Parts: sequence; C-alpha cells; structure tokens
Amino acid sequence: MSLNANSADIAFTFKGGMLPMTVMELSSADPEHIRCQLSGKLSQSPAFFQHTPVVLSVEKLDEPHLALERICAVCRDHKLLPVAVRGGAEPVRQSAWALGLGWFAPVEEGRSKILESVNSSTATDAANEEPEPVEQVGTAATRLFRGTVRSGQQVSAAEGDLIVIGAVNAGAEVLAAGSIHIYGALRGRALAGIHGNTQSGIYCRELEAELLSVAGNYKRLEDIDSQLLGRAAEVHFAQEQLEIKPLV
Repeated sequence: MSLNANSADIAFTFKGGMLPMTVMELSSADPEHIRCQLSGKLSQSPAFFQHTPVVLSVEKLDEPHLALERICAVCRDHKLLPVAVRGGAEPVRQSAWALGLGWFAPVEEGRSKILESVNSSTATDAANEEPEPVEQVGTAATRLFRGTVRSGQQVSAAEGDLIVIGAVNAGAEVLAAGSIHIYGALRGRALAGIHGNTQSGIYCRELEAELLSVAGNYKRLEDIDSQLLGRAAEVHFAQEQLEIKPLV
C-alpha cells in the first residue's frame, strides 16, 4: 500500500485552534440556586441563551464532589450547552468525562504547564540547533463585510480586524482577532481579541449589544450603562475590566 494517501481518502485532519468560548464561573454548587439566577438572566437577555456552548468553571468551589449532572441539566433547560469543565478535584474530572464533557486544568496550572513545556522545548532547541534569523511579519489583513449581519449568522476575521458596513442584528455574532468596527447598529454579540489581544477594541455607531467581549472579558446588555445605549460607543479592556464610553 502506498504511504501517500490520496486527499479524497482522508476523512479528517486535526488542527489547533482558539475558538471563542463563554466561561460560566460557578460560585455556588447548588443547582437550584443556579437555576434561579439563570431564569432571571434568561428574561433579561433571551438572545444570549441560544444554544450557547459554555465551559463550567468550578475553580472557585472548594468541593471535591459536585452534582455536575444536575448542574448540566439546569444549563440545558435554559438553552446553554455545557461542553467542558475547568478545574476541580479528581472526582470532578471523572464526572465530567462520564458525562461526555471535556476537562481543562485550572487556569494557573494550565499556564504553568505551558511555560514548562515552552522552556523545556526552548532549552532543547538551543542546545541542538543554530539560532535562525527572525522573520518580520506584516500586518494581518482586515476583513470587510458589506451588508447586515442577520440573526443566526456569524462573521469573523480570524487574523485581523473586522469592518462591518452595516448593522449587526440581534442573534447575530461578529468575531475578530483584532478590533471590530461597525458602521451601523450593534444589537447582537461582538467578540474582539478572540486570541487574547487586550489592545483590541469594539467601535459602533449605535450600541444595543447583547454581549460585548474583548480578549475573553465579557459584558452583557444588562451590564451596560443605559445612558450609553443607542449611542455611538467604543469598548476597550482597561484596568482589568471592559471600559465602555461614547465614541467622539
């Protein structure tokens, strides 16, 4: 058999990626307490609860055993789709796997392992290879979208900024590795800096967003100052939180 597989015979390929993901950080392990709060959120932001995949973060909970199956059921009752759990003791990890969910190490532990891996790899490369010249990389291309981003539609710029010449309707989503510029009303979800770029921002002519995010830091419609709604606005990450102010 030839070792060179024909592309038509390849069923799939694995690729690394950084997808935008909502993290639901639990500060209570009581499913009924969670249910009560989700019901209130659903009435405030119904468009946010449109089969949104979420990662359940249990890092703030000091409980080795959780009613994880009940918590997931509560989420699904409110149209949230748990896909993974972050943090927790070994029983939590086993429960996640038993429920068909992924499991992520706590944030600090994950960072530590990444740094350890990078340092180890760097040390090995330095010992075995000559240093290579650094290649200057140009600015990533900006994506331009003309028209209205309609409910249920997603428009993204995986490597640069996104410019929308039009409006973003409720239930629609726009994402960019860089900044997002909307020459119209923003009524859906806008996620800038999806790879962690805290210098990115969101700019729009009319702010009515269901959800805003810069580098994974979120604000929902009910969290936005009502005096800013319906106005031109800009959103940045500053002092460990999202800053929203009029666009002048």
